[in-house]
Amino acid sequence: MTASSVEQLRKDGNELFKCGDYEGALTAYTQALGLGATPQDQAILHRNRAACHLKLEDYDKAETEASKAIEKDGGDVKALYRRSQALEKLGRLDQAVLDLQRCVSLEPKNKVFQEALRNIAGQIQEKVGYMSSTDSKVEQMFQILLDPQEKGTEKKQKASQNLVVLAREDAGAEKIFRSNGVQLLQRLLDTGEPDLMLAALRTLVGICSEHQSRTVATLSVLGTRRVVSILGVENQAVSLAACHLLQVMFDALKEGVKKGFRGKEGAIIVDPARELKVLISNLLELLTEVGVSGQGRDSALTLLIKVVPRKSPKDPNNSLTLWVIDQGLKKILEVGGSVQDPPGELTVTANSRMSASILLSKLFDDLKCDAERENFHRLCENYIKSWFEGQGLAGKLRALQTVSCLLQGPCDAGNRALELSGVMESVIALCASEQEQEQLVAVEALIHAAGKARRASFITANGVSLLKDLYRRGEKDSIRIRALVGLCKLGSAGGTDFSMKQFAEGSTLKLAKQCRKWLCNDQIDAGTRRWAVEGLAYLTFDADVKEGFVEDEAALKALFQLSKSEERSVLFAVASALVNCTNSYDYEEPDPKMVELAKYAKQHVPEQHPKDKPSFVRARVKKLLAAGVVSAMTCMVKTESPVLTSSCRELLSRVFLALVEEFEDRGTVVAQGGGKALLPLALEGTDVGQTKAAQALAKLTITSNPEMTFPGERIYEVVRPLVSLLHLNCSGLQNFEALMALTNLAGISERLRQKILKERAVPMIEGYMFEEHEMIRRAATECMCNLAMSTEVQDLFEATGSDRLKLLVLYSGEDDELLRRAAAGGLAMLTSTRPSLCSRIPQVTTHWLEILQALLLSPNQELQHRGAVVVLNMVEASSEIASTLMESEMLEILSVLAKGKESPVMRAAAACLGKAVEYGLIRPSQDGK
Repeated sequence: MTASSVEQLRKDGNELFKCGDYEGALTAYTQALGLGATPQDQAILHRNRAACHLKLEDYDKAETEASKAIEKDGGDVKALYRRSQALEKLGRLDQAVLDLQRCVSLEPKNKVFQEALRNIAGQIQEKVGYMSSTDSKVEQMFQILLDPQEKGTEKKQKASQNLVVLAREDAGAEKIFRSNGVQLLQRLLDTGEPDLMLAALRTLVGICSEHQSRTVATLSVLGTRRVVSILGVENQAVSLAACHLLQVMFDALKEGVKKGFRGKEGAIIVDPARELKVLISNLLELLTEVGVSGQGRDSALTLLIKVVPRKSPKDPNNSLTLWVIDQGLKKILEVGGSVQDPPGELTVTANSRMSASILLSKLFDDLKCDAERENFHRLCENYIKSWFEGQGLAGKLRALQTVSCLLQGPCDAGNRALELSGVMESVIALCASEQEQEQLVAVEALIHAAGKARRASFITANGVSLLKDLYRRGEKDSIRIRALVGLCKLGSAGGTDFSMKQFAEGSTLKLAKQCRKWLCNDQIDAGTRRWAVEGLAYLTFDADVKEGFVEDEAALKALFQLSKSEERSVLFAVASALVNCTNSYDYEEPDPKMVELAKYAKQHVPEQHPKDKPSFVRARVKKLLAAGVVSAMTCMVKTESPVLTSSCRELLSRVFLALVEEFEDRGTVVAQGGGKALLPLALEGTDVGQTKAAQALAKLTITSNPEMTFPGERIYEVVRPLVSLLHLNCSGLQNFEALMALTNLAGISERLRQKILKERAVPMIEGYMFEEHEMIRRAATECMCNLAMSTEVQDLFEATGSDRLKLLVLYSGEDDELLRRAAAGGLAMLTSTRPSLCSRIPQVTTHWLEILQALLLSPNQELQHRGAVVVLNMVEASSEIASTLMESEMLEILSVLAKGKESPVMRAAAACLGKAVEYGLIRPSQDGK
């Protein structure tokens, strides 16, 4: 019973493998292994699993599975060959050649093994030659770089560039590493010369990239503390290069944790998790170290944001986050509570506090249970109390600044902090202070508190008059503009609901006008003008404000210039304002019956502003495009800053989708670089943001030449986002647009078709061929028609027991002319490339003859031509099929078509009759025609 089950599962797996469903095949083989298979069967199943992993490009698992097969059966030549393929892809050529030599010894006449052995021997010889030729070059480069006589010369500059280029190739990086390169690079770092330090850091990036053992060795030689300390230097280029090196090191170590302590060579067996914690510990120490540059502190925060939280909530292990909270939460709060101006003990930039807020938010979101969150709250509250109580006015200011940081990040923790005894009272009291710095801290805390629902009503009752007083009577613009933002937040509490107005008629327009005035004032610093954008981000919920804003060309120009500046904390506010102006937030029309019911029950019913109707929105989009919104958003997407959060990316994706909604606007978006900017948005961010960006990509791919919209290698990056729109959780429109876009791509080149196949899109496309909606069904059929140019797809149609061919034949007889055209095109393609399918057409349905005759009798020339090609292919494939066709009304139809005007249809019909004459099935007429 068990043996037959194992055999059946193995056969099922083999069929799935042939159909290209490698994940399904893996599952079948795994189930078979769990049924107590014999050692011989286990060897076969493991080597089959290795084949699946090779197809899925998971070469580590392919090597492991092949090794298990070889353990069961040392003479399993297929397992040896598959392991050699995996080892070759992993770069372990010396081990791969041993397996191939064993294969050749077992099957000396096997030409595949002989050819593979020759290829890999050539690769090894090439690598050895390359390594020997670079020996003297590496030595010479270091001599030039370390020679004090060569200071600042062109020769030295060229040597540093060559070293960096050499390290980018794995063989070159290995040569530098084995030539005592890390110690020599350490000497370059010790010189303190920016150019030499940059060359050393960039070379170290090549040495450590995707190589755990070299990374561990490099940290051991240089010292973790030394590497991290370079982040804090004043030279911005050197600091950024050190940040890049540390990111590469983190990636190599985290990959080592996943793979179980193995690098490419496995030369050093160390626990990478320990090295990871040492690096993170040093970064946390750097945060509060006096003398570190503000840029270095920001880089440390950026690295912690990228490295510490889990990439996916499906990963159950958040131990690194818990460790960082216990060891470093106070240090992060210390940065978040620091002020840029006047300079405090810690040097910070305009972006430092926002980066700290984002890191705190990421850590809080990564917590899994109430106990962990309660611990986070307790640590935050204890830190705030330690400054608020017994530290005088300076301590209170530091505590309030920290509360503001929390309100911008994990707002639950910020709300809890606001409820601490005396905090809110201190905020209100300090707003009336005569000292600008005290007022700034208090007003900012009030603004951030006003954005939280629990506090908005309290502040509306107690703080509006205070904010109005500060706005009207304040002497400093820095205070007035912040007070204005507080009023803007409270004034927009009703959101887009036209009936919910907080202030008197016209007040929001006056506030917006003042915000635009400050935004356009170049004399005010960027950090203060940012608050004007914050105010507009709230006020643009009002459609009257939106209309006034897009009409103000100077304000739009100032907004876009500010978004490109070094003031990165403005990005979210800019994106929010653009989402409001384009109405790209989620909005559902209320059900009229529910509205009537709500009115009857005397419940509030939200009302849409008359100027939020589609015609007004389209007009606003046109004005934004004319003002250059796409180029501004493209610059925003390129930002390498933690401020460009997943939420911010989602907002930008929403705006892009709104910009490409109209067909005539898409050319403008492409011309200003929108296609390039959408790719990273579709590959990273929230699920909603990625889906919106992918849909915008689909719209561009449908209506423009993809090769011009996404030049070079970029066109291949478009495939994955488009395939993601085929999932069932996407809307019908998104499915349809993805299918249309993929159809365009599949018609361009074989390489693109292979990319679509690799993303496992075929099963989903086939599923949509059965969709009830006729447009989706037609689009899926057209896509399959273009994919049928690939041999892998042709194999699927030729597979035994497949109904794919039957579906195409039946669709060729449907009433929908466009569906018939797509299906008939697929049939023409398949019968041309795979003649064996011709003999199967009569077997799939009894109506096949009627369907072909209907195609030939169609008034549509394109349908006629496709039908004629199918018939010609069938006649050429077999005299038996030709006989069946000539015995039917097909002969008369072909005779009529062959006498028509010169056309592809006439030539195909004549060729059919000529072949029938050749078979002796019919005779030519007396005039020889």
